[in-house]
Amino acid sequence: MGATFGARLAAAGHRVTLLDVSKDAVQAINSQGLCLELKGGEKQNHRLPATTDPASVGQVDLVINFVKCYHTETAIRSVLPILGPKSAVLSLQNGWGNSAVIAGLVGDDRVFMGVTYHSATVLGPGHVLHAAQGNTFLGPLTVTGDRGRGRGEPIAKALLSAGLEVTLAEDVRKEIWAKLALNICTLPTSSLLHFFADDLVAHQGTLSLMRALLREGVAVARAQGIALDEDERWGVITGLLGRAGKSKSSMFQDVEKKRRTEIDVINGAIVAAGKDLGIPTPHNETMVWLVKSLEESFA
Repeated sequence: MGATFGARLAAAGHRVTLLDVSKDAVQAINSQGLCLELKGGEKQNHRLPATTDPASVGQVDLVINFVKCYHTETAIRSVLPILGPKSAVLSLQNGWGNSAVIAGLVGDDRVFMGVTYHSATVLGPGHVLHAAQGNTFLGPLTVTGDRGRGRGEPIAKALLSAGLEVTLAEDVRKEIWAKLALNICTLPTSSLLHFFADDLVAHQGTLSLMRALLREGVAVARAQGIALDEDERWGVITGLLGRAGKSKSSMFQDVEKKRRTEIDVINGAIVAAGKDLGIPTPHNETMVWLVKSLEESFA
């Protein structure tokens, strides 16, 4: 996702540097360019710098953070030297809780958070498939309403200039929880069963399980003052899955590669909030138990 957004921003004339811990990816991008493959098969070659050393970049206006949740603290600590007095950090990561970690390191006022409905897959070093496009919602961590949208306007303009659809949300928490509702239904289910997206809506068992997971998530959201509509979310989720065809969820890809998943900030976020609020979340808790057991088997 970082490569996808970075390539699009660079092509629009912005000065972009990709940061990655993978030496192979960085070397490939610097020597051959970044190959961005589109869903229809078209391949674009983008020339932009990549590095494993954040300190070599110099002061930046914006850091867009796409790392997995368990790397958030390390990643943000590594970029502290390149943040100036007015630099911002935008988290477009999956799940709930990343922004609080970032704010603890850089301060609340610097942090913007959101979600994106783009999806991308690494095909090889310096080679990324931009599998699907969608809207990106963002807003500041600390302010809602018109003033919050105003603070996010420079970021939104940059993304819009790169041809990326973007919406400045009045309360971005609702948008994050709306996507979290999608993820709690689809990510663990697909990864445990090794189901493609459209498989999830082809069986009554998975439909019933996903609806139960969603119902718990909506109850937890509403208890926090986040007004999610269960029927609306269900229509969106099943519609997206039907259109996505034979695509693999991010957690399915992690499981295939025997990597640690982000279950803690997906279904785990529902379980944690449910315990704090006194709301039972047995279906989401079962998903956490199962995925964590699967992770243990990777060792």
